[in-house]
Amino acid sequence: MAKVFIDGEAGTTGLQIRERLETRADIELVRVHPARRKDPAARRAAFAEADVAILCLPDAPAREAVELAEGLPVRIIDASTAHRVAPGWVYGFPELAPGLSRRIAGADRVSNPGCYSTGAIALITPLVAAGLVAADEALSINAVSGYTGGGKELIAEFEDGRAPDFFVYALGQGHKHLPEIMTHAGLTARPVFAPSVGRFAQGMVVQVPLHLGGRRISDFHDALAAHYDGSRFVRVVAAESYGGRVVPTALNDTNRLDLSVHGSDEAAAAVLVAVLDNLGKGASGAAVQNLNLMIGADEGAGL
Repeated sequence: MAKVFIDGEAGTTGLQIRERLETRADIELVRVHPARRKDPAARRAAFAEADVAILCLPDAPAREAVELAEGLPVRIIDASTAHRVAPGWVYGFPELAPGLSRRIAGADRVSNPGCYSTGAIALITPLVAAGLVAADEALSINAVSGYTGGGKELIAEFEDGRAPDFFVYALGQGHKHLPEIMTHAGLTARPVFAPSVGRFAQGMVVQVPLHLGGRRISDFHDALAAHYDGSRFVRVVAAESYGGRVVPTALNDTNRLDLSVHGSDEAAAAVLVAVLDNLGKGASGAAVQNLNLMIGADEGAGL
């Protein structure tokens, strides 16, 4: 039985991870009394007791947590942005590259991917690797997420009626997922990123529009299909299966990620599309998948 400590289990991601783990017979959750959840001594004792700790914290507290666990044999999965491009950390997207599942399974430090990043990187990385998209190509990424991705304050705004039904944000091109996307997609040119939030709790669509420039729709589809062939959670689906409408909530409460290529050769334009649950494959589901690999459990346990 693996002992797991969720540091920050009161947040949205932490709660969902706990729900996925607390009924499993192969896992024992290490808990800190709610009154002591910010007590460094109590948290260090929990780190010391656990085999794996999952950090569900903002970036600065996540870095502090790693320091707090220094010298202990606990393995760490960090769900924050803090270590996604840090040396010594394995990027926790098992399907992204050959052998990455094995690296995650043997790692002491794993960084959980971001939700927007998961969709963007899943689409772009195989195409860069196949030579269909240049590392310095001028790309744009558009996305919409459910409001739970914005944390407690944004959730409260939507649930008490203060937030608008839809808004676009981070247009100054300083979104914290951009370095992660560039690093793990193998890009040398910074994409233009326009994220947005809608009045639905969870779910996400990420879009990458492209001028074909001599490429074909089938080139993109075939490269993605070959890359993810045999994947348990990532599927490449036909554009026609959507019936002309892509719904961001379609994969809610799953760990699935669906990729598709839309557009036409005649129009010389394509839109690459990823659909996922921002709290599933984009957060808690991915963390549990990584945990399963690290403790030698079935990769889909709890998912």
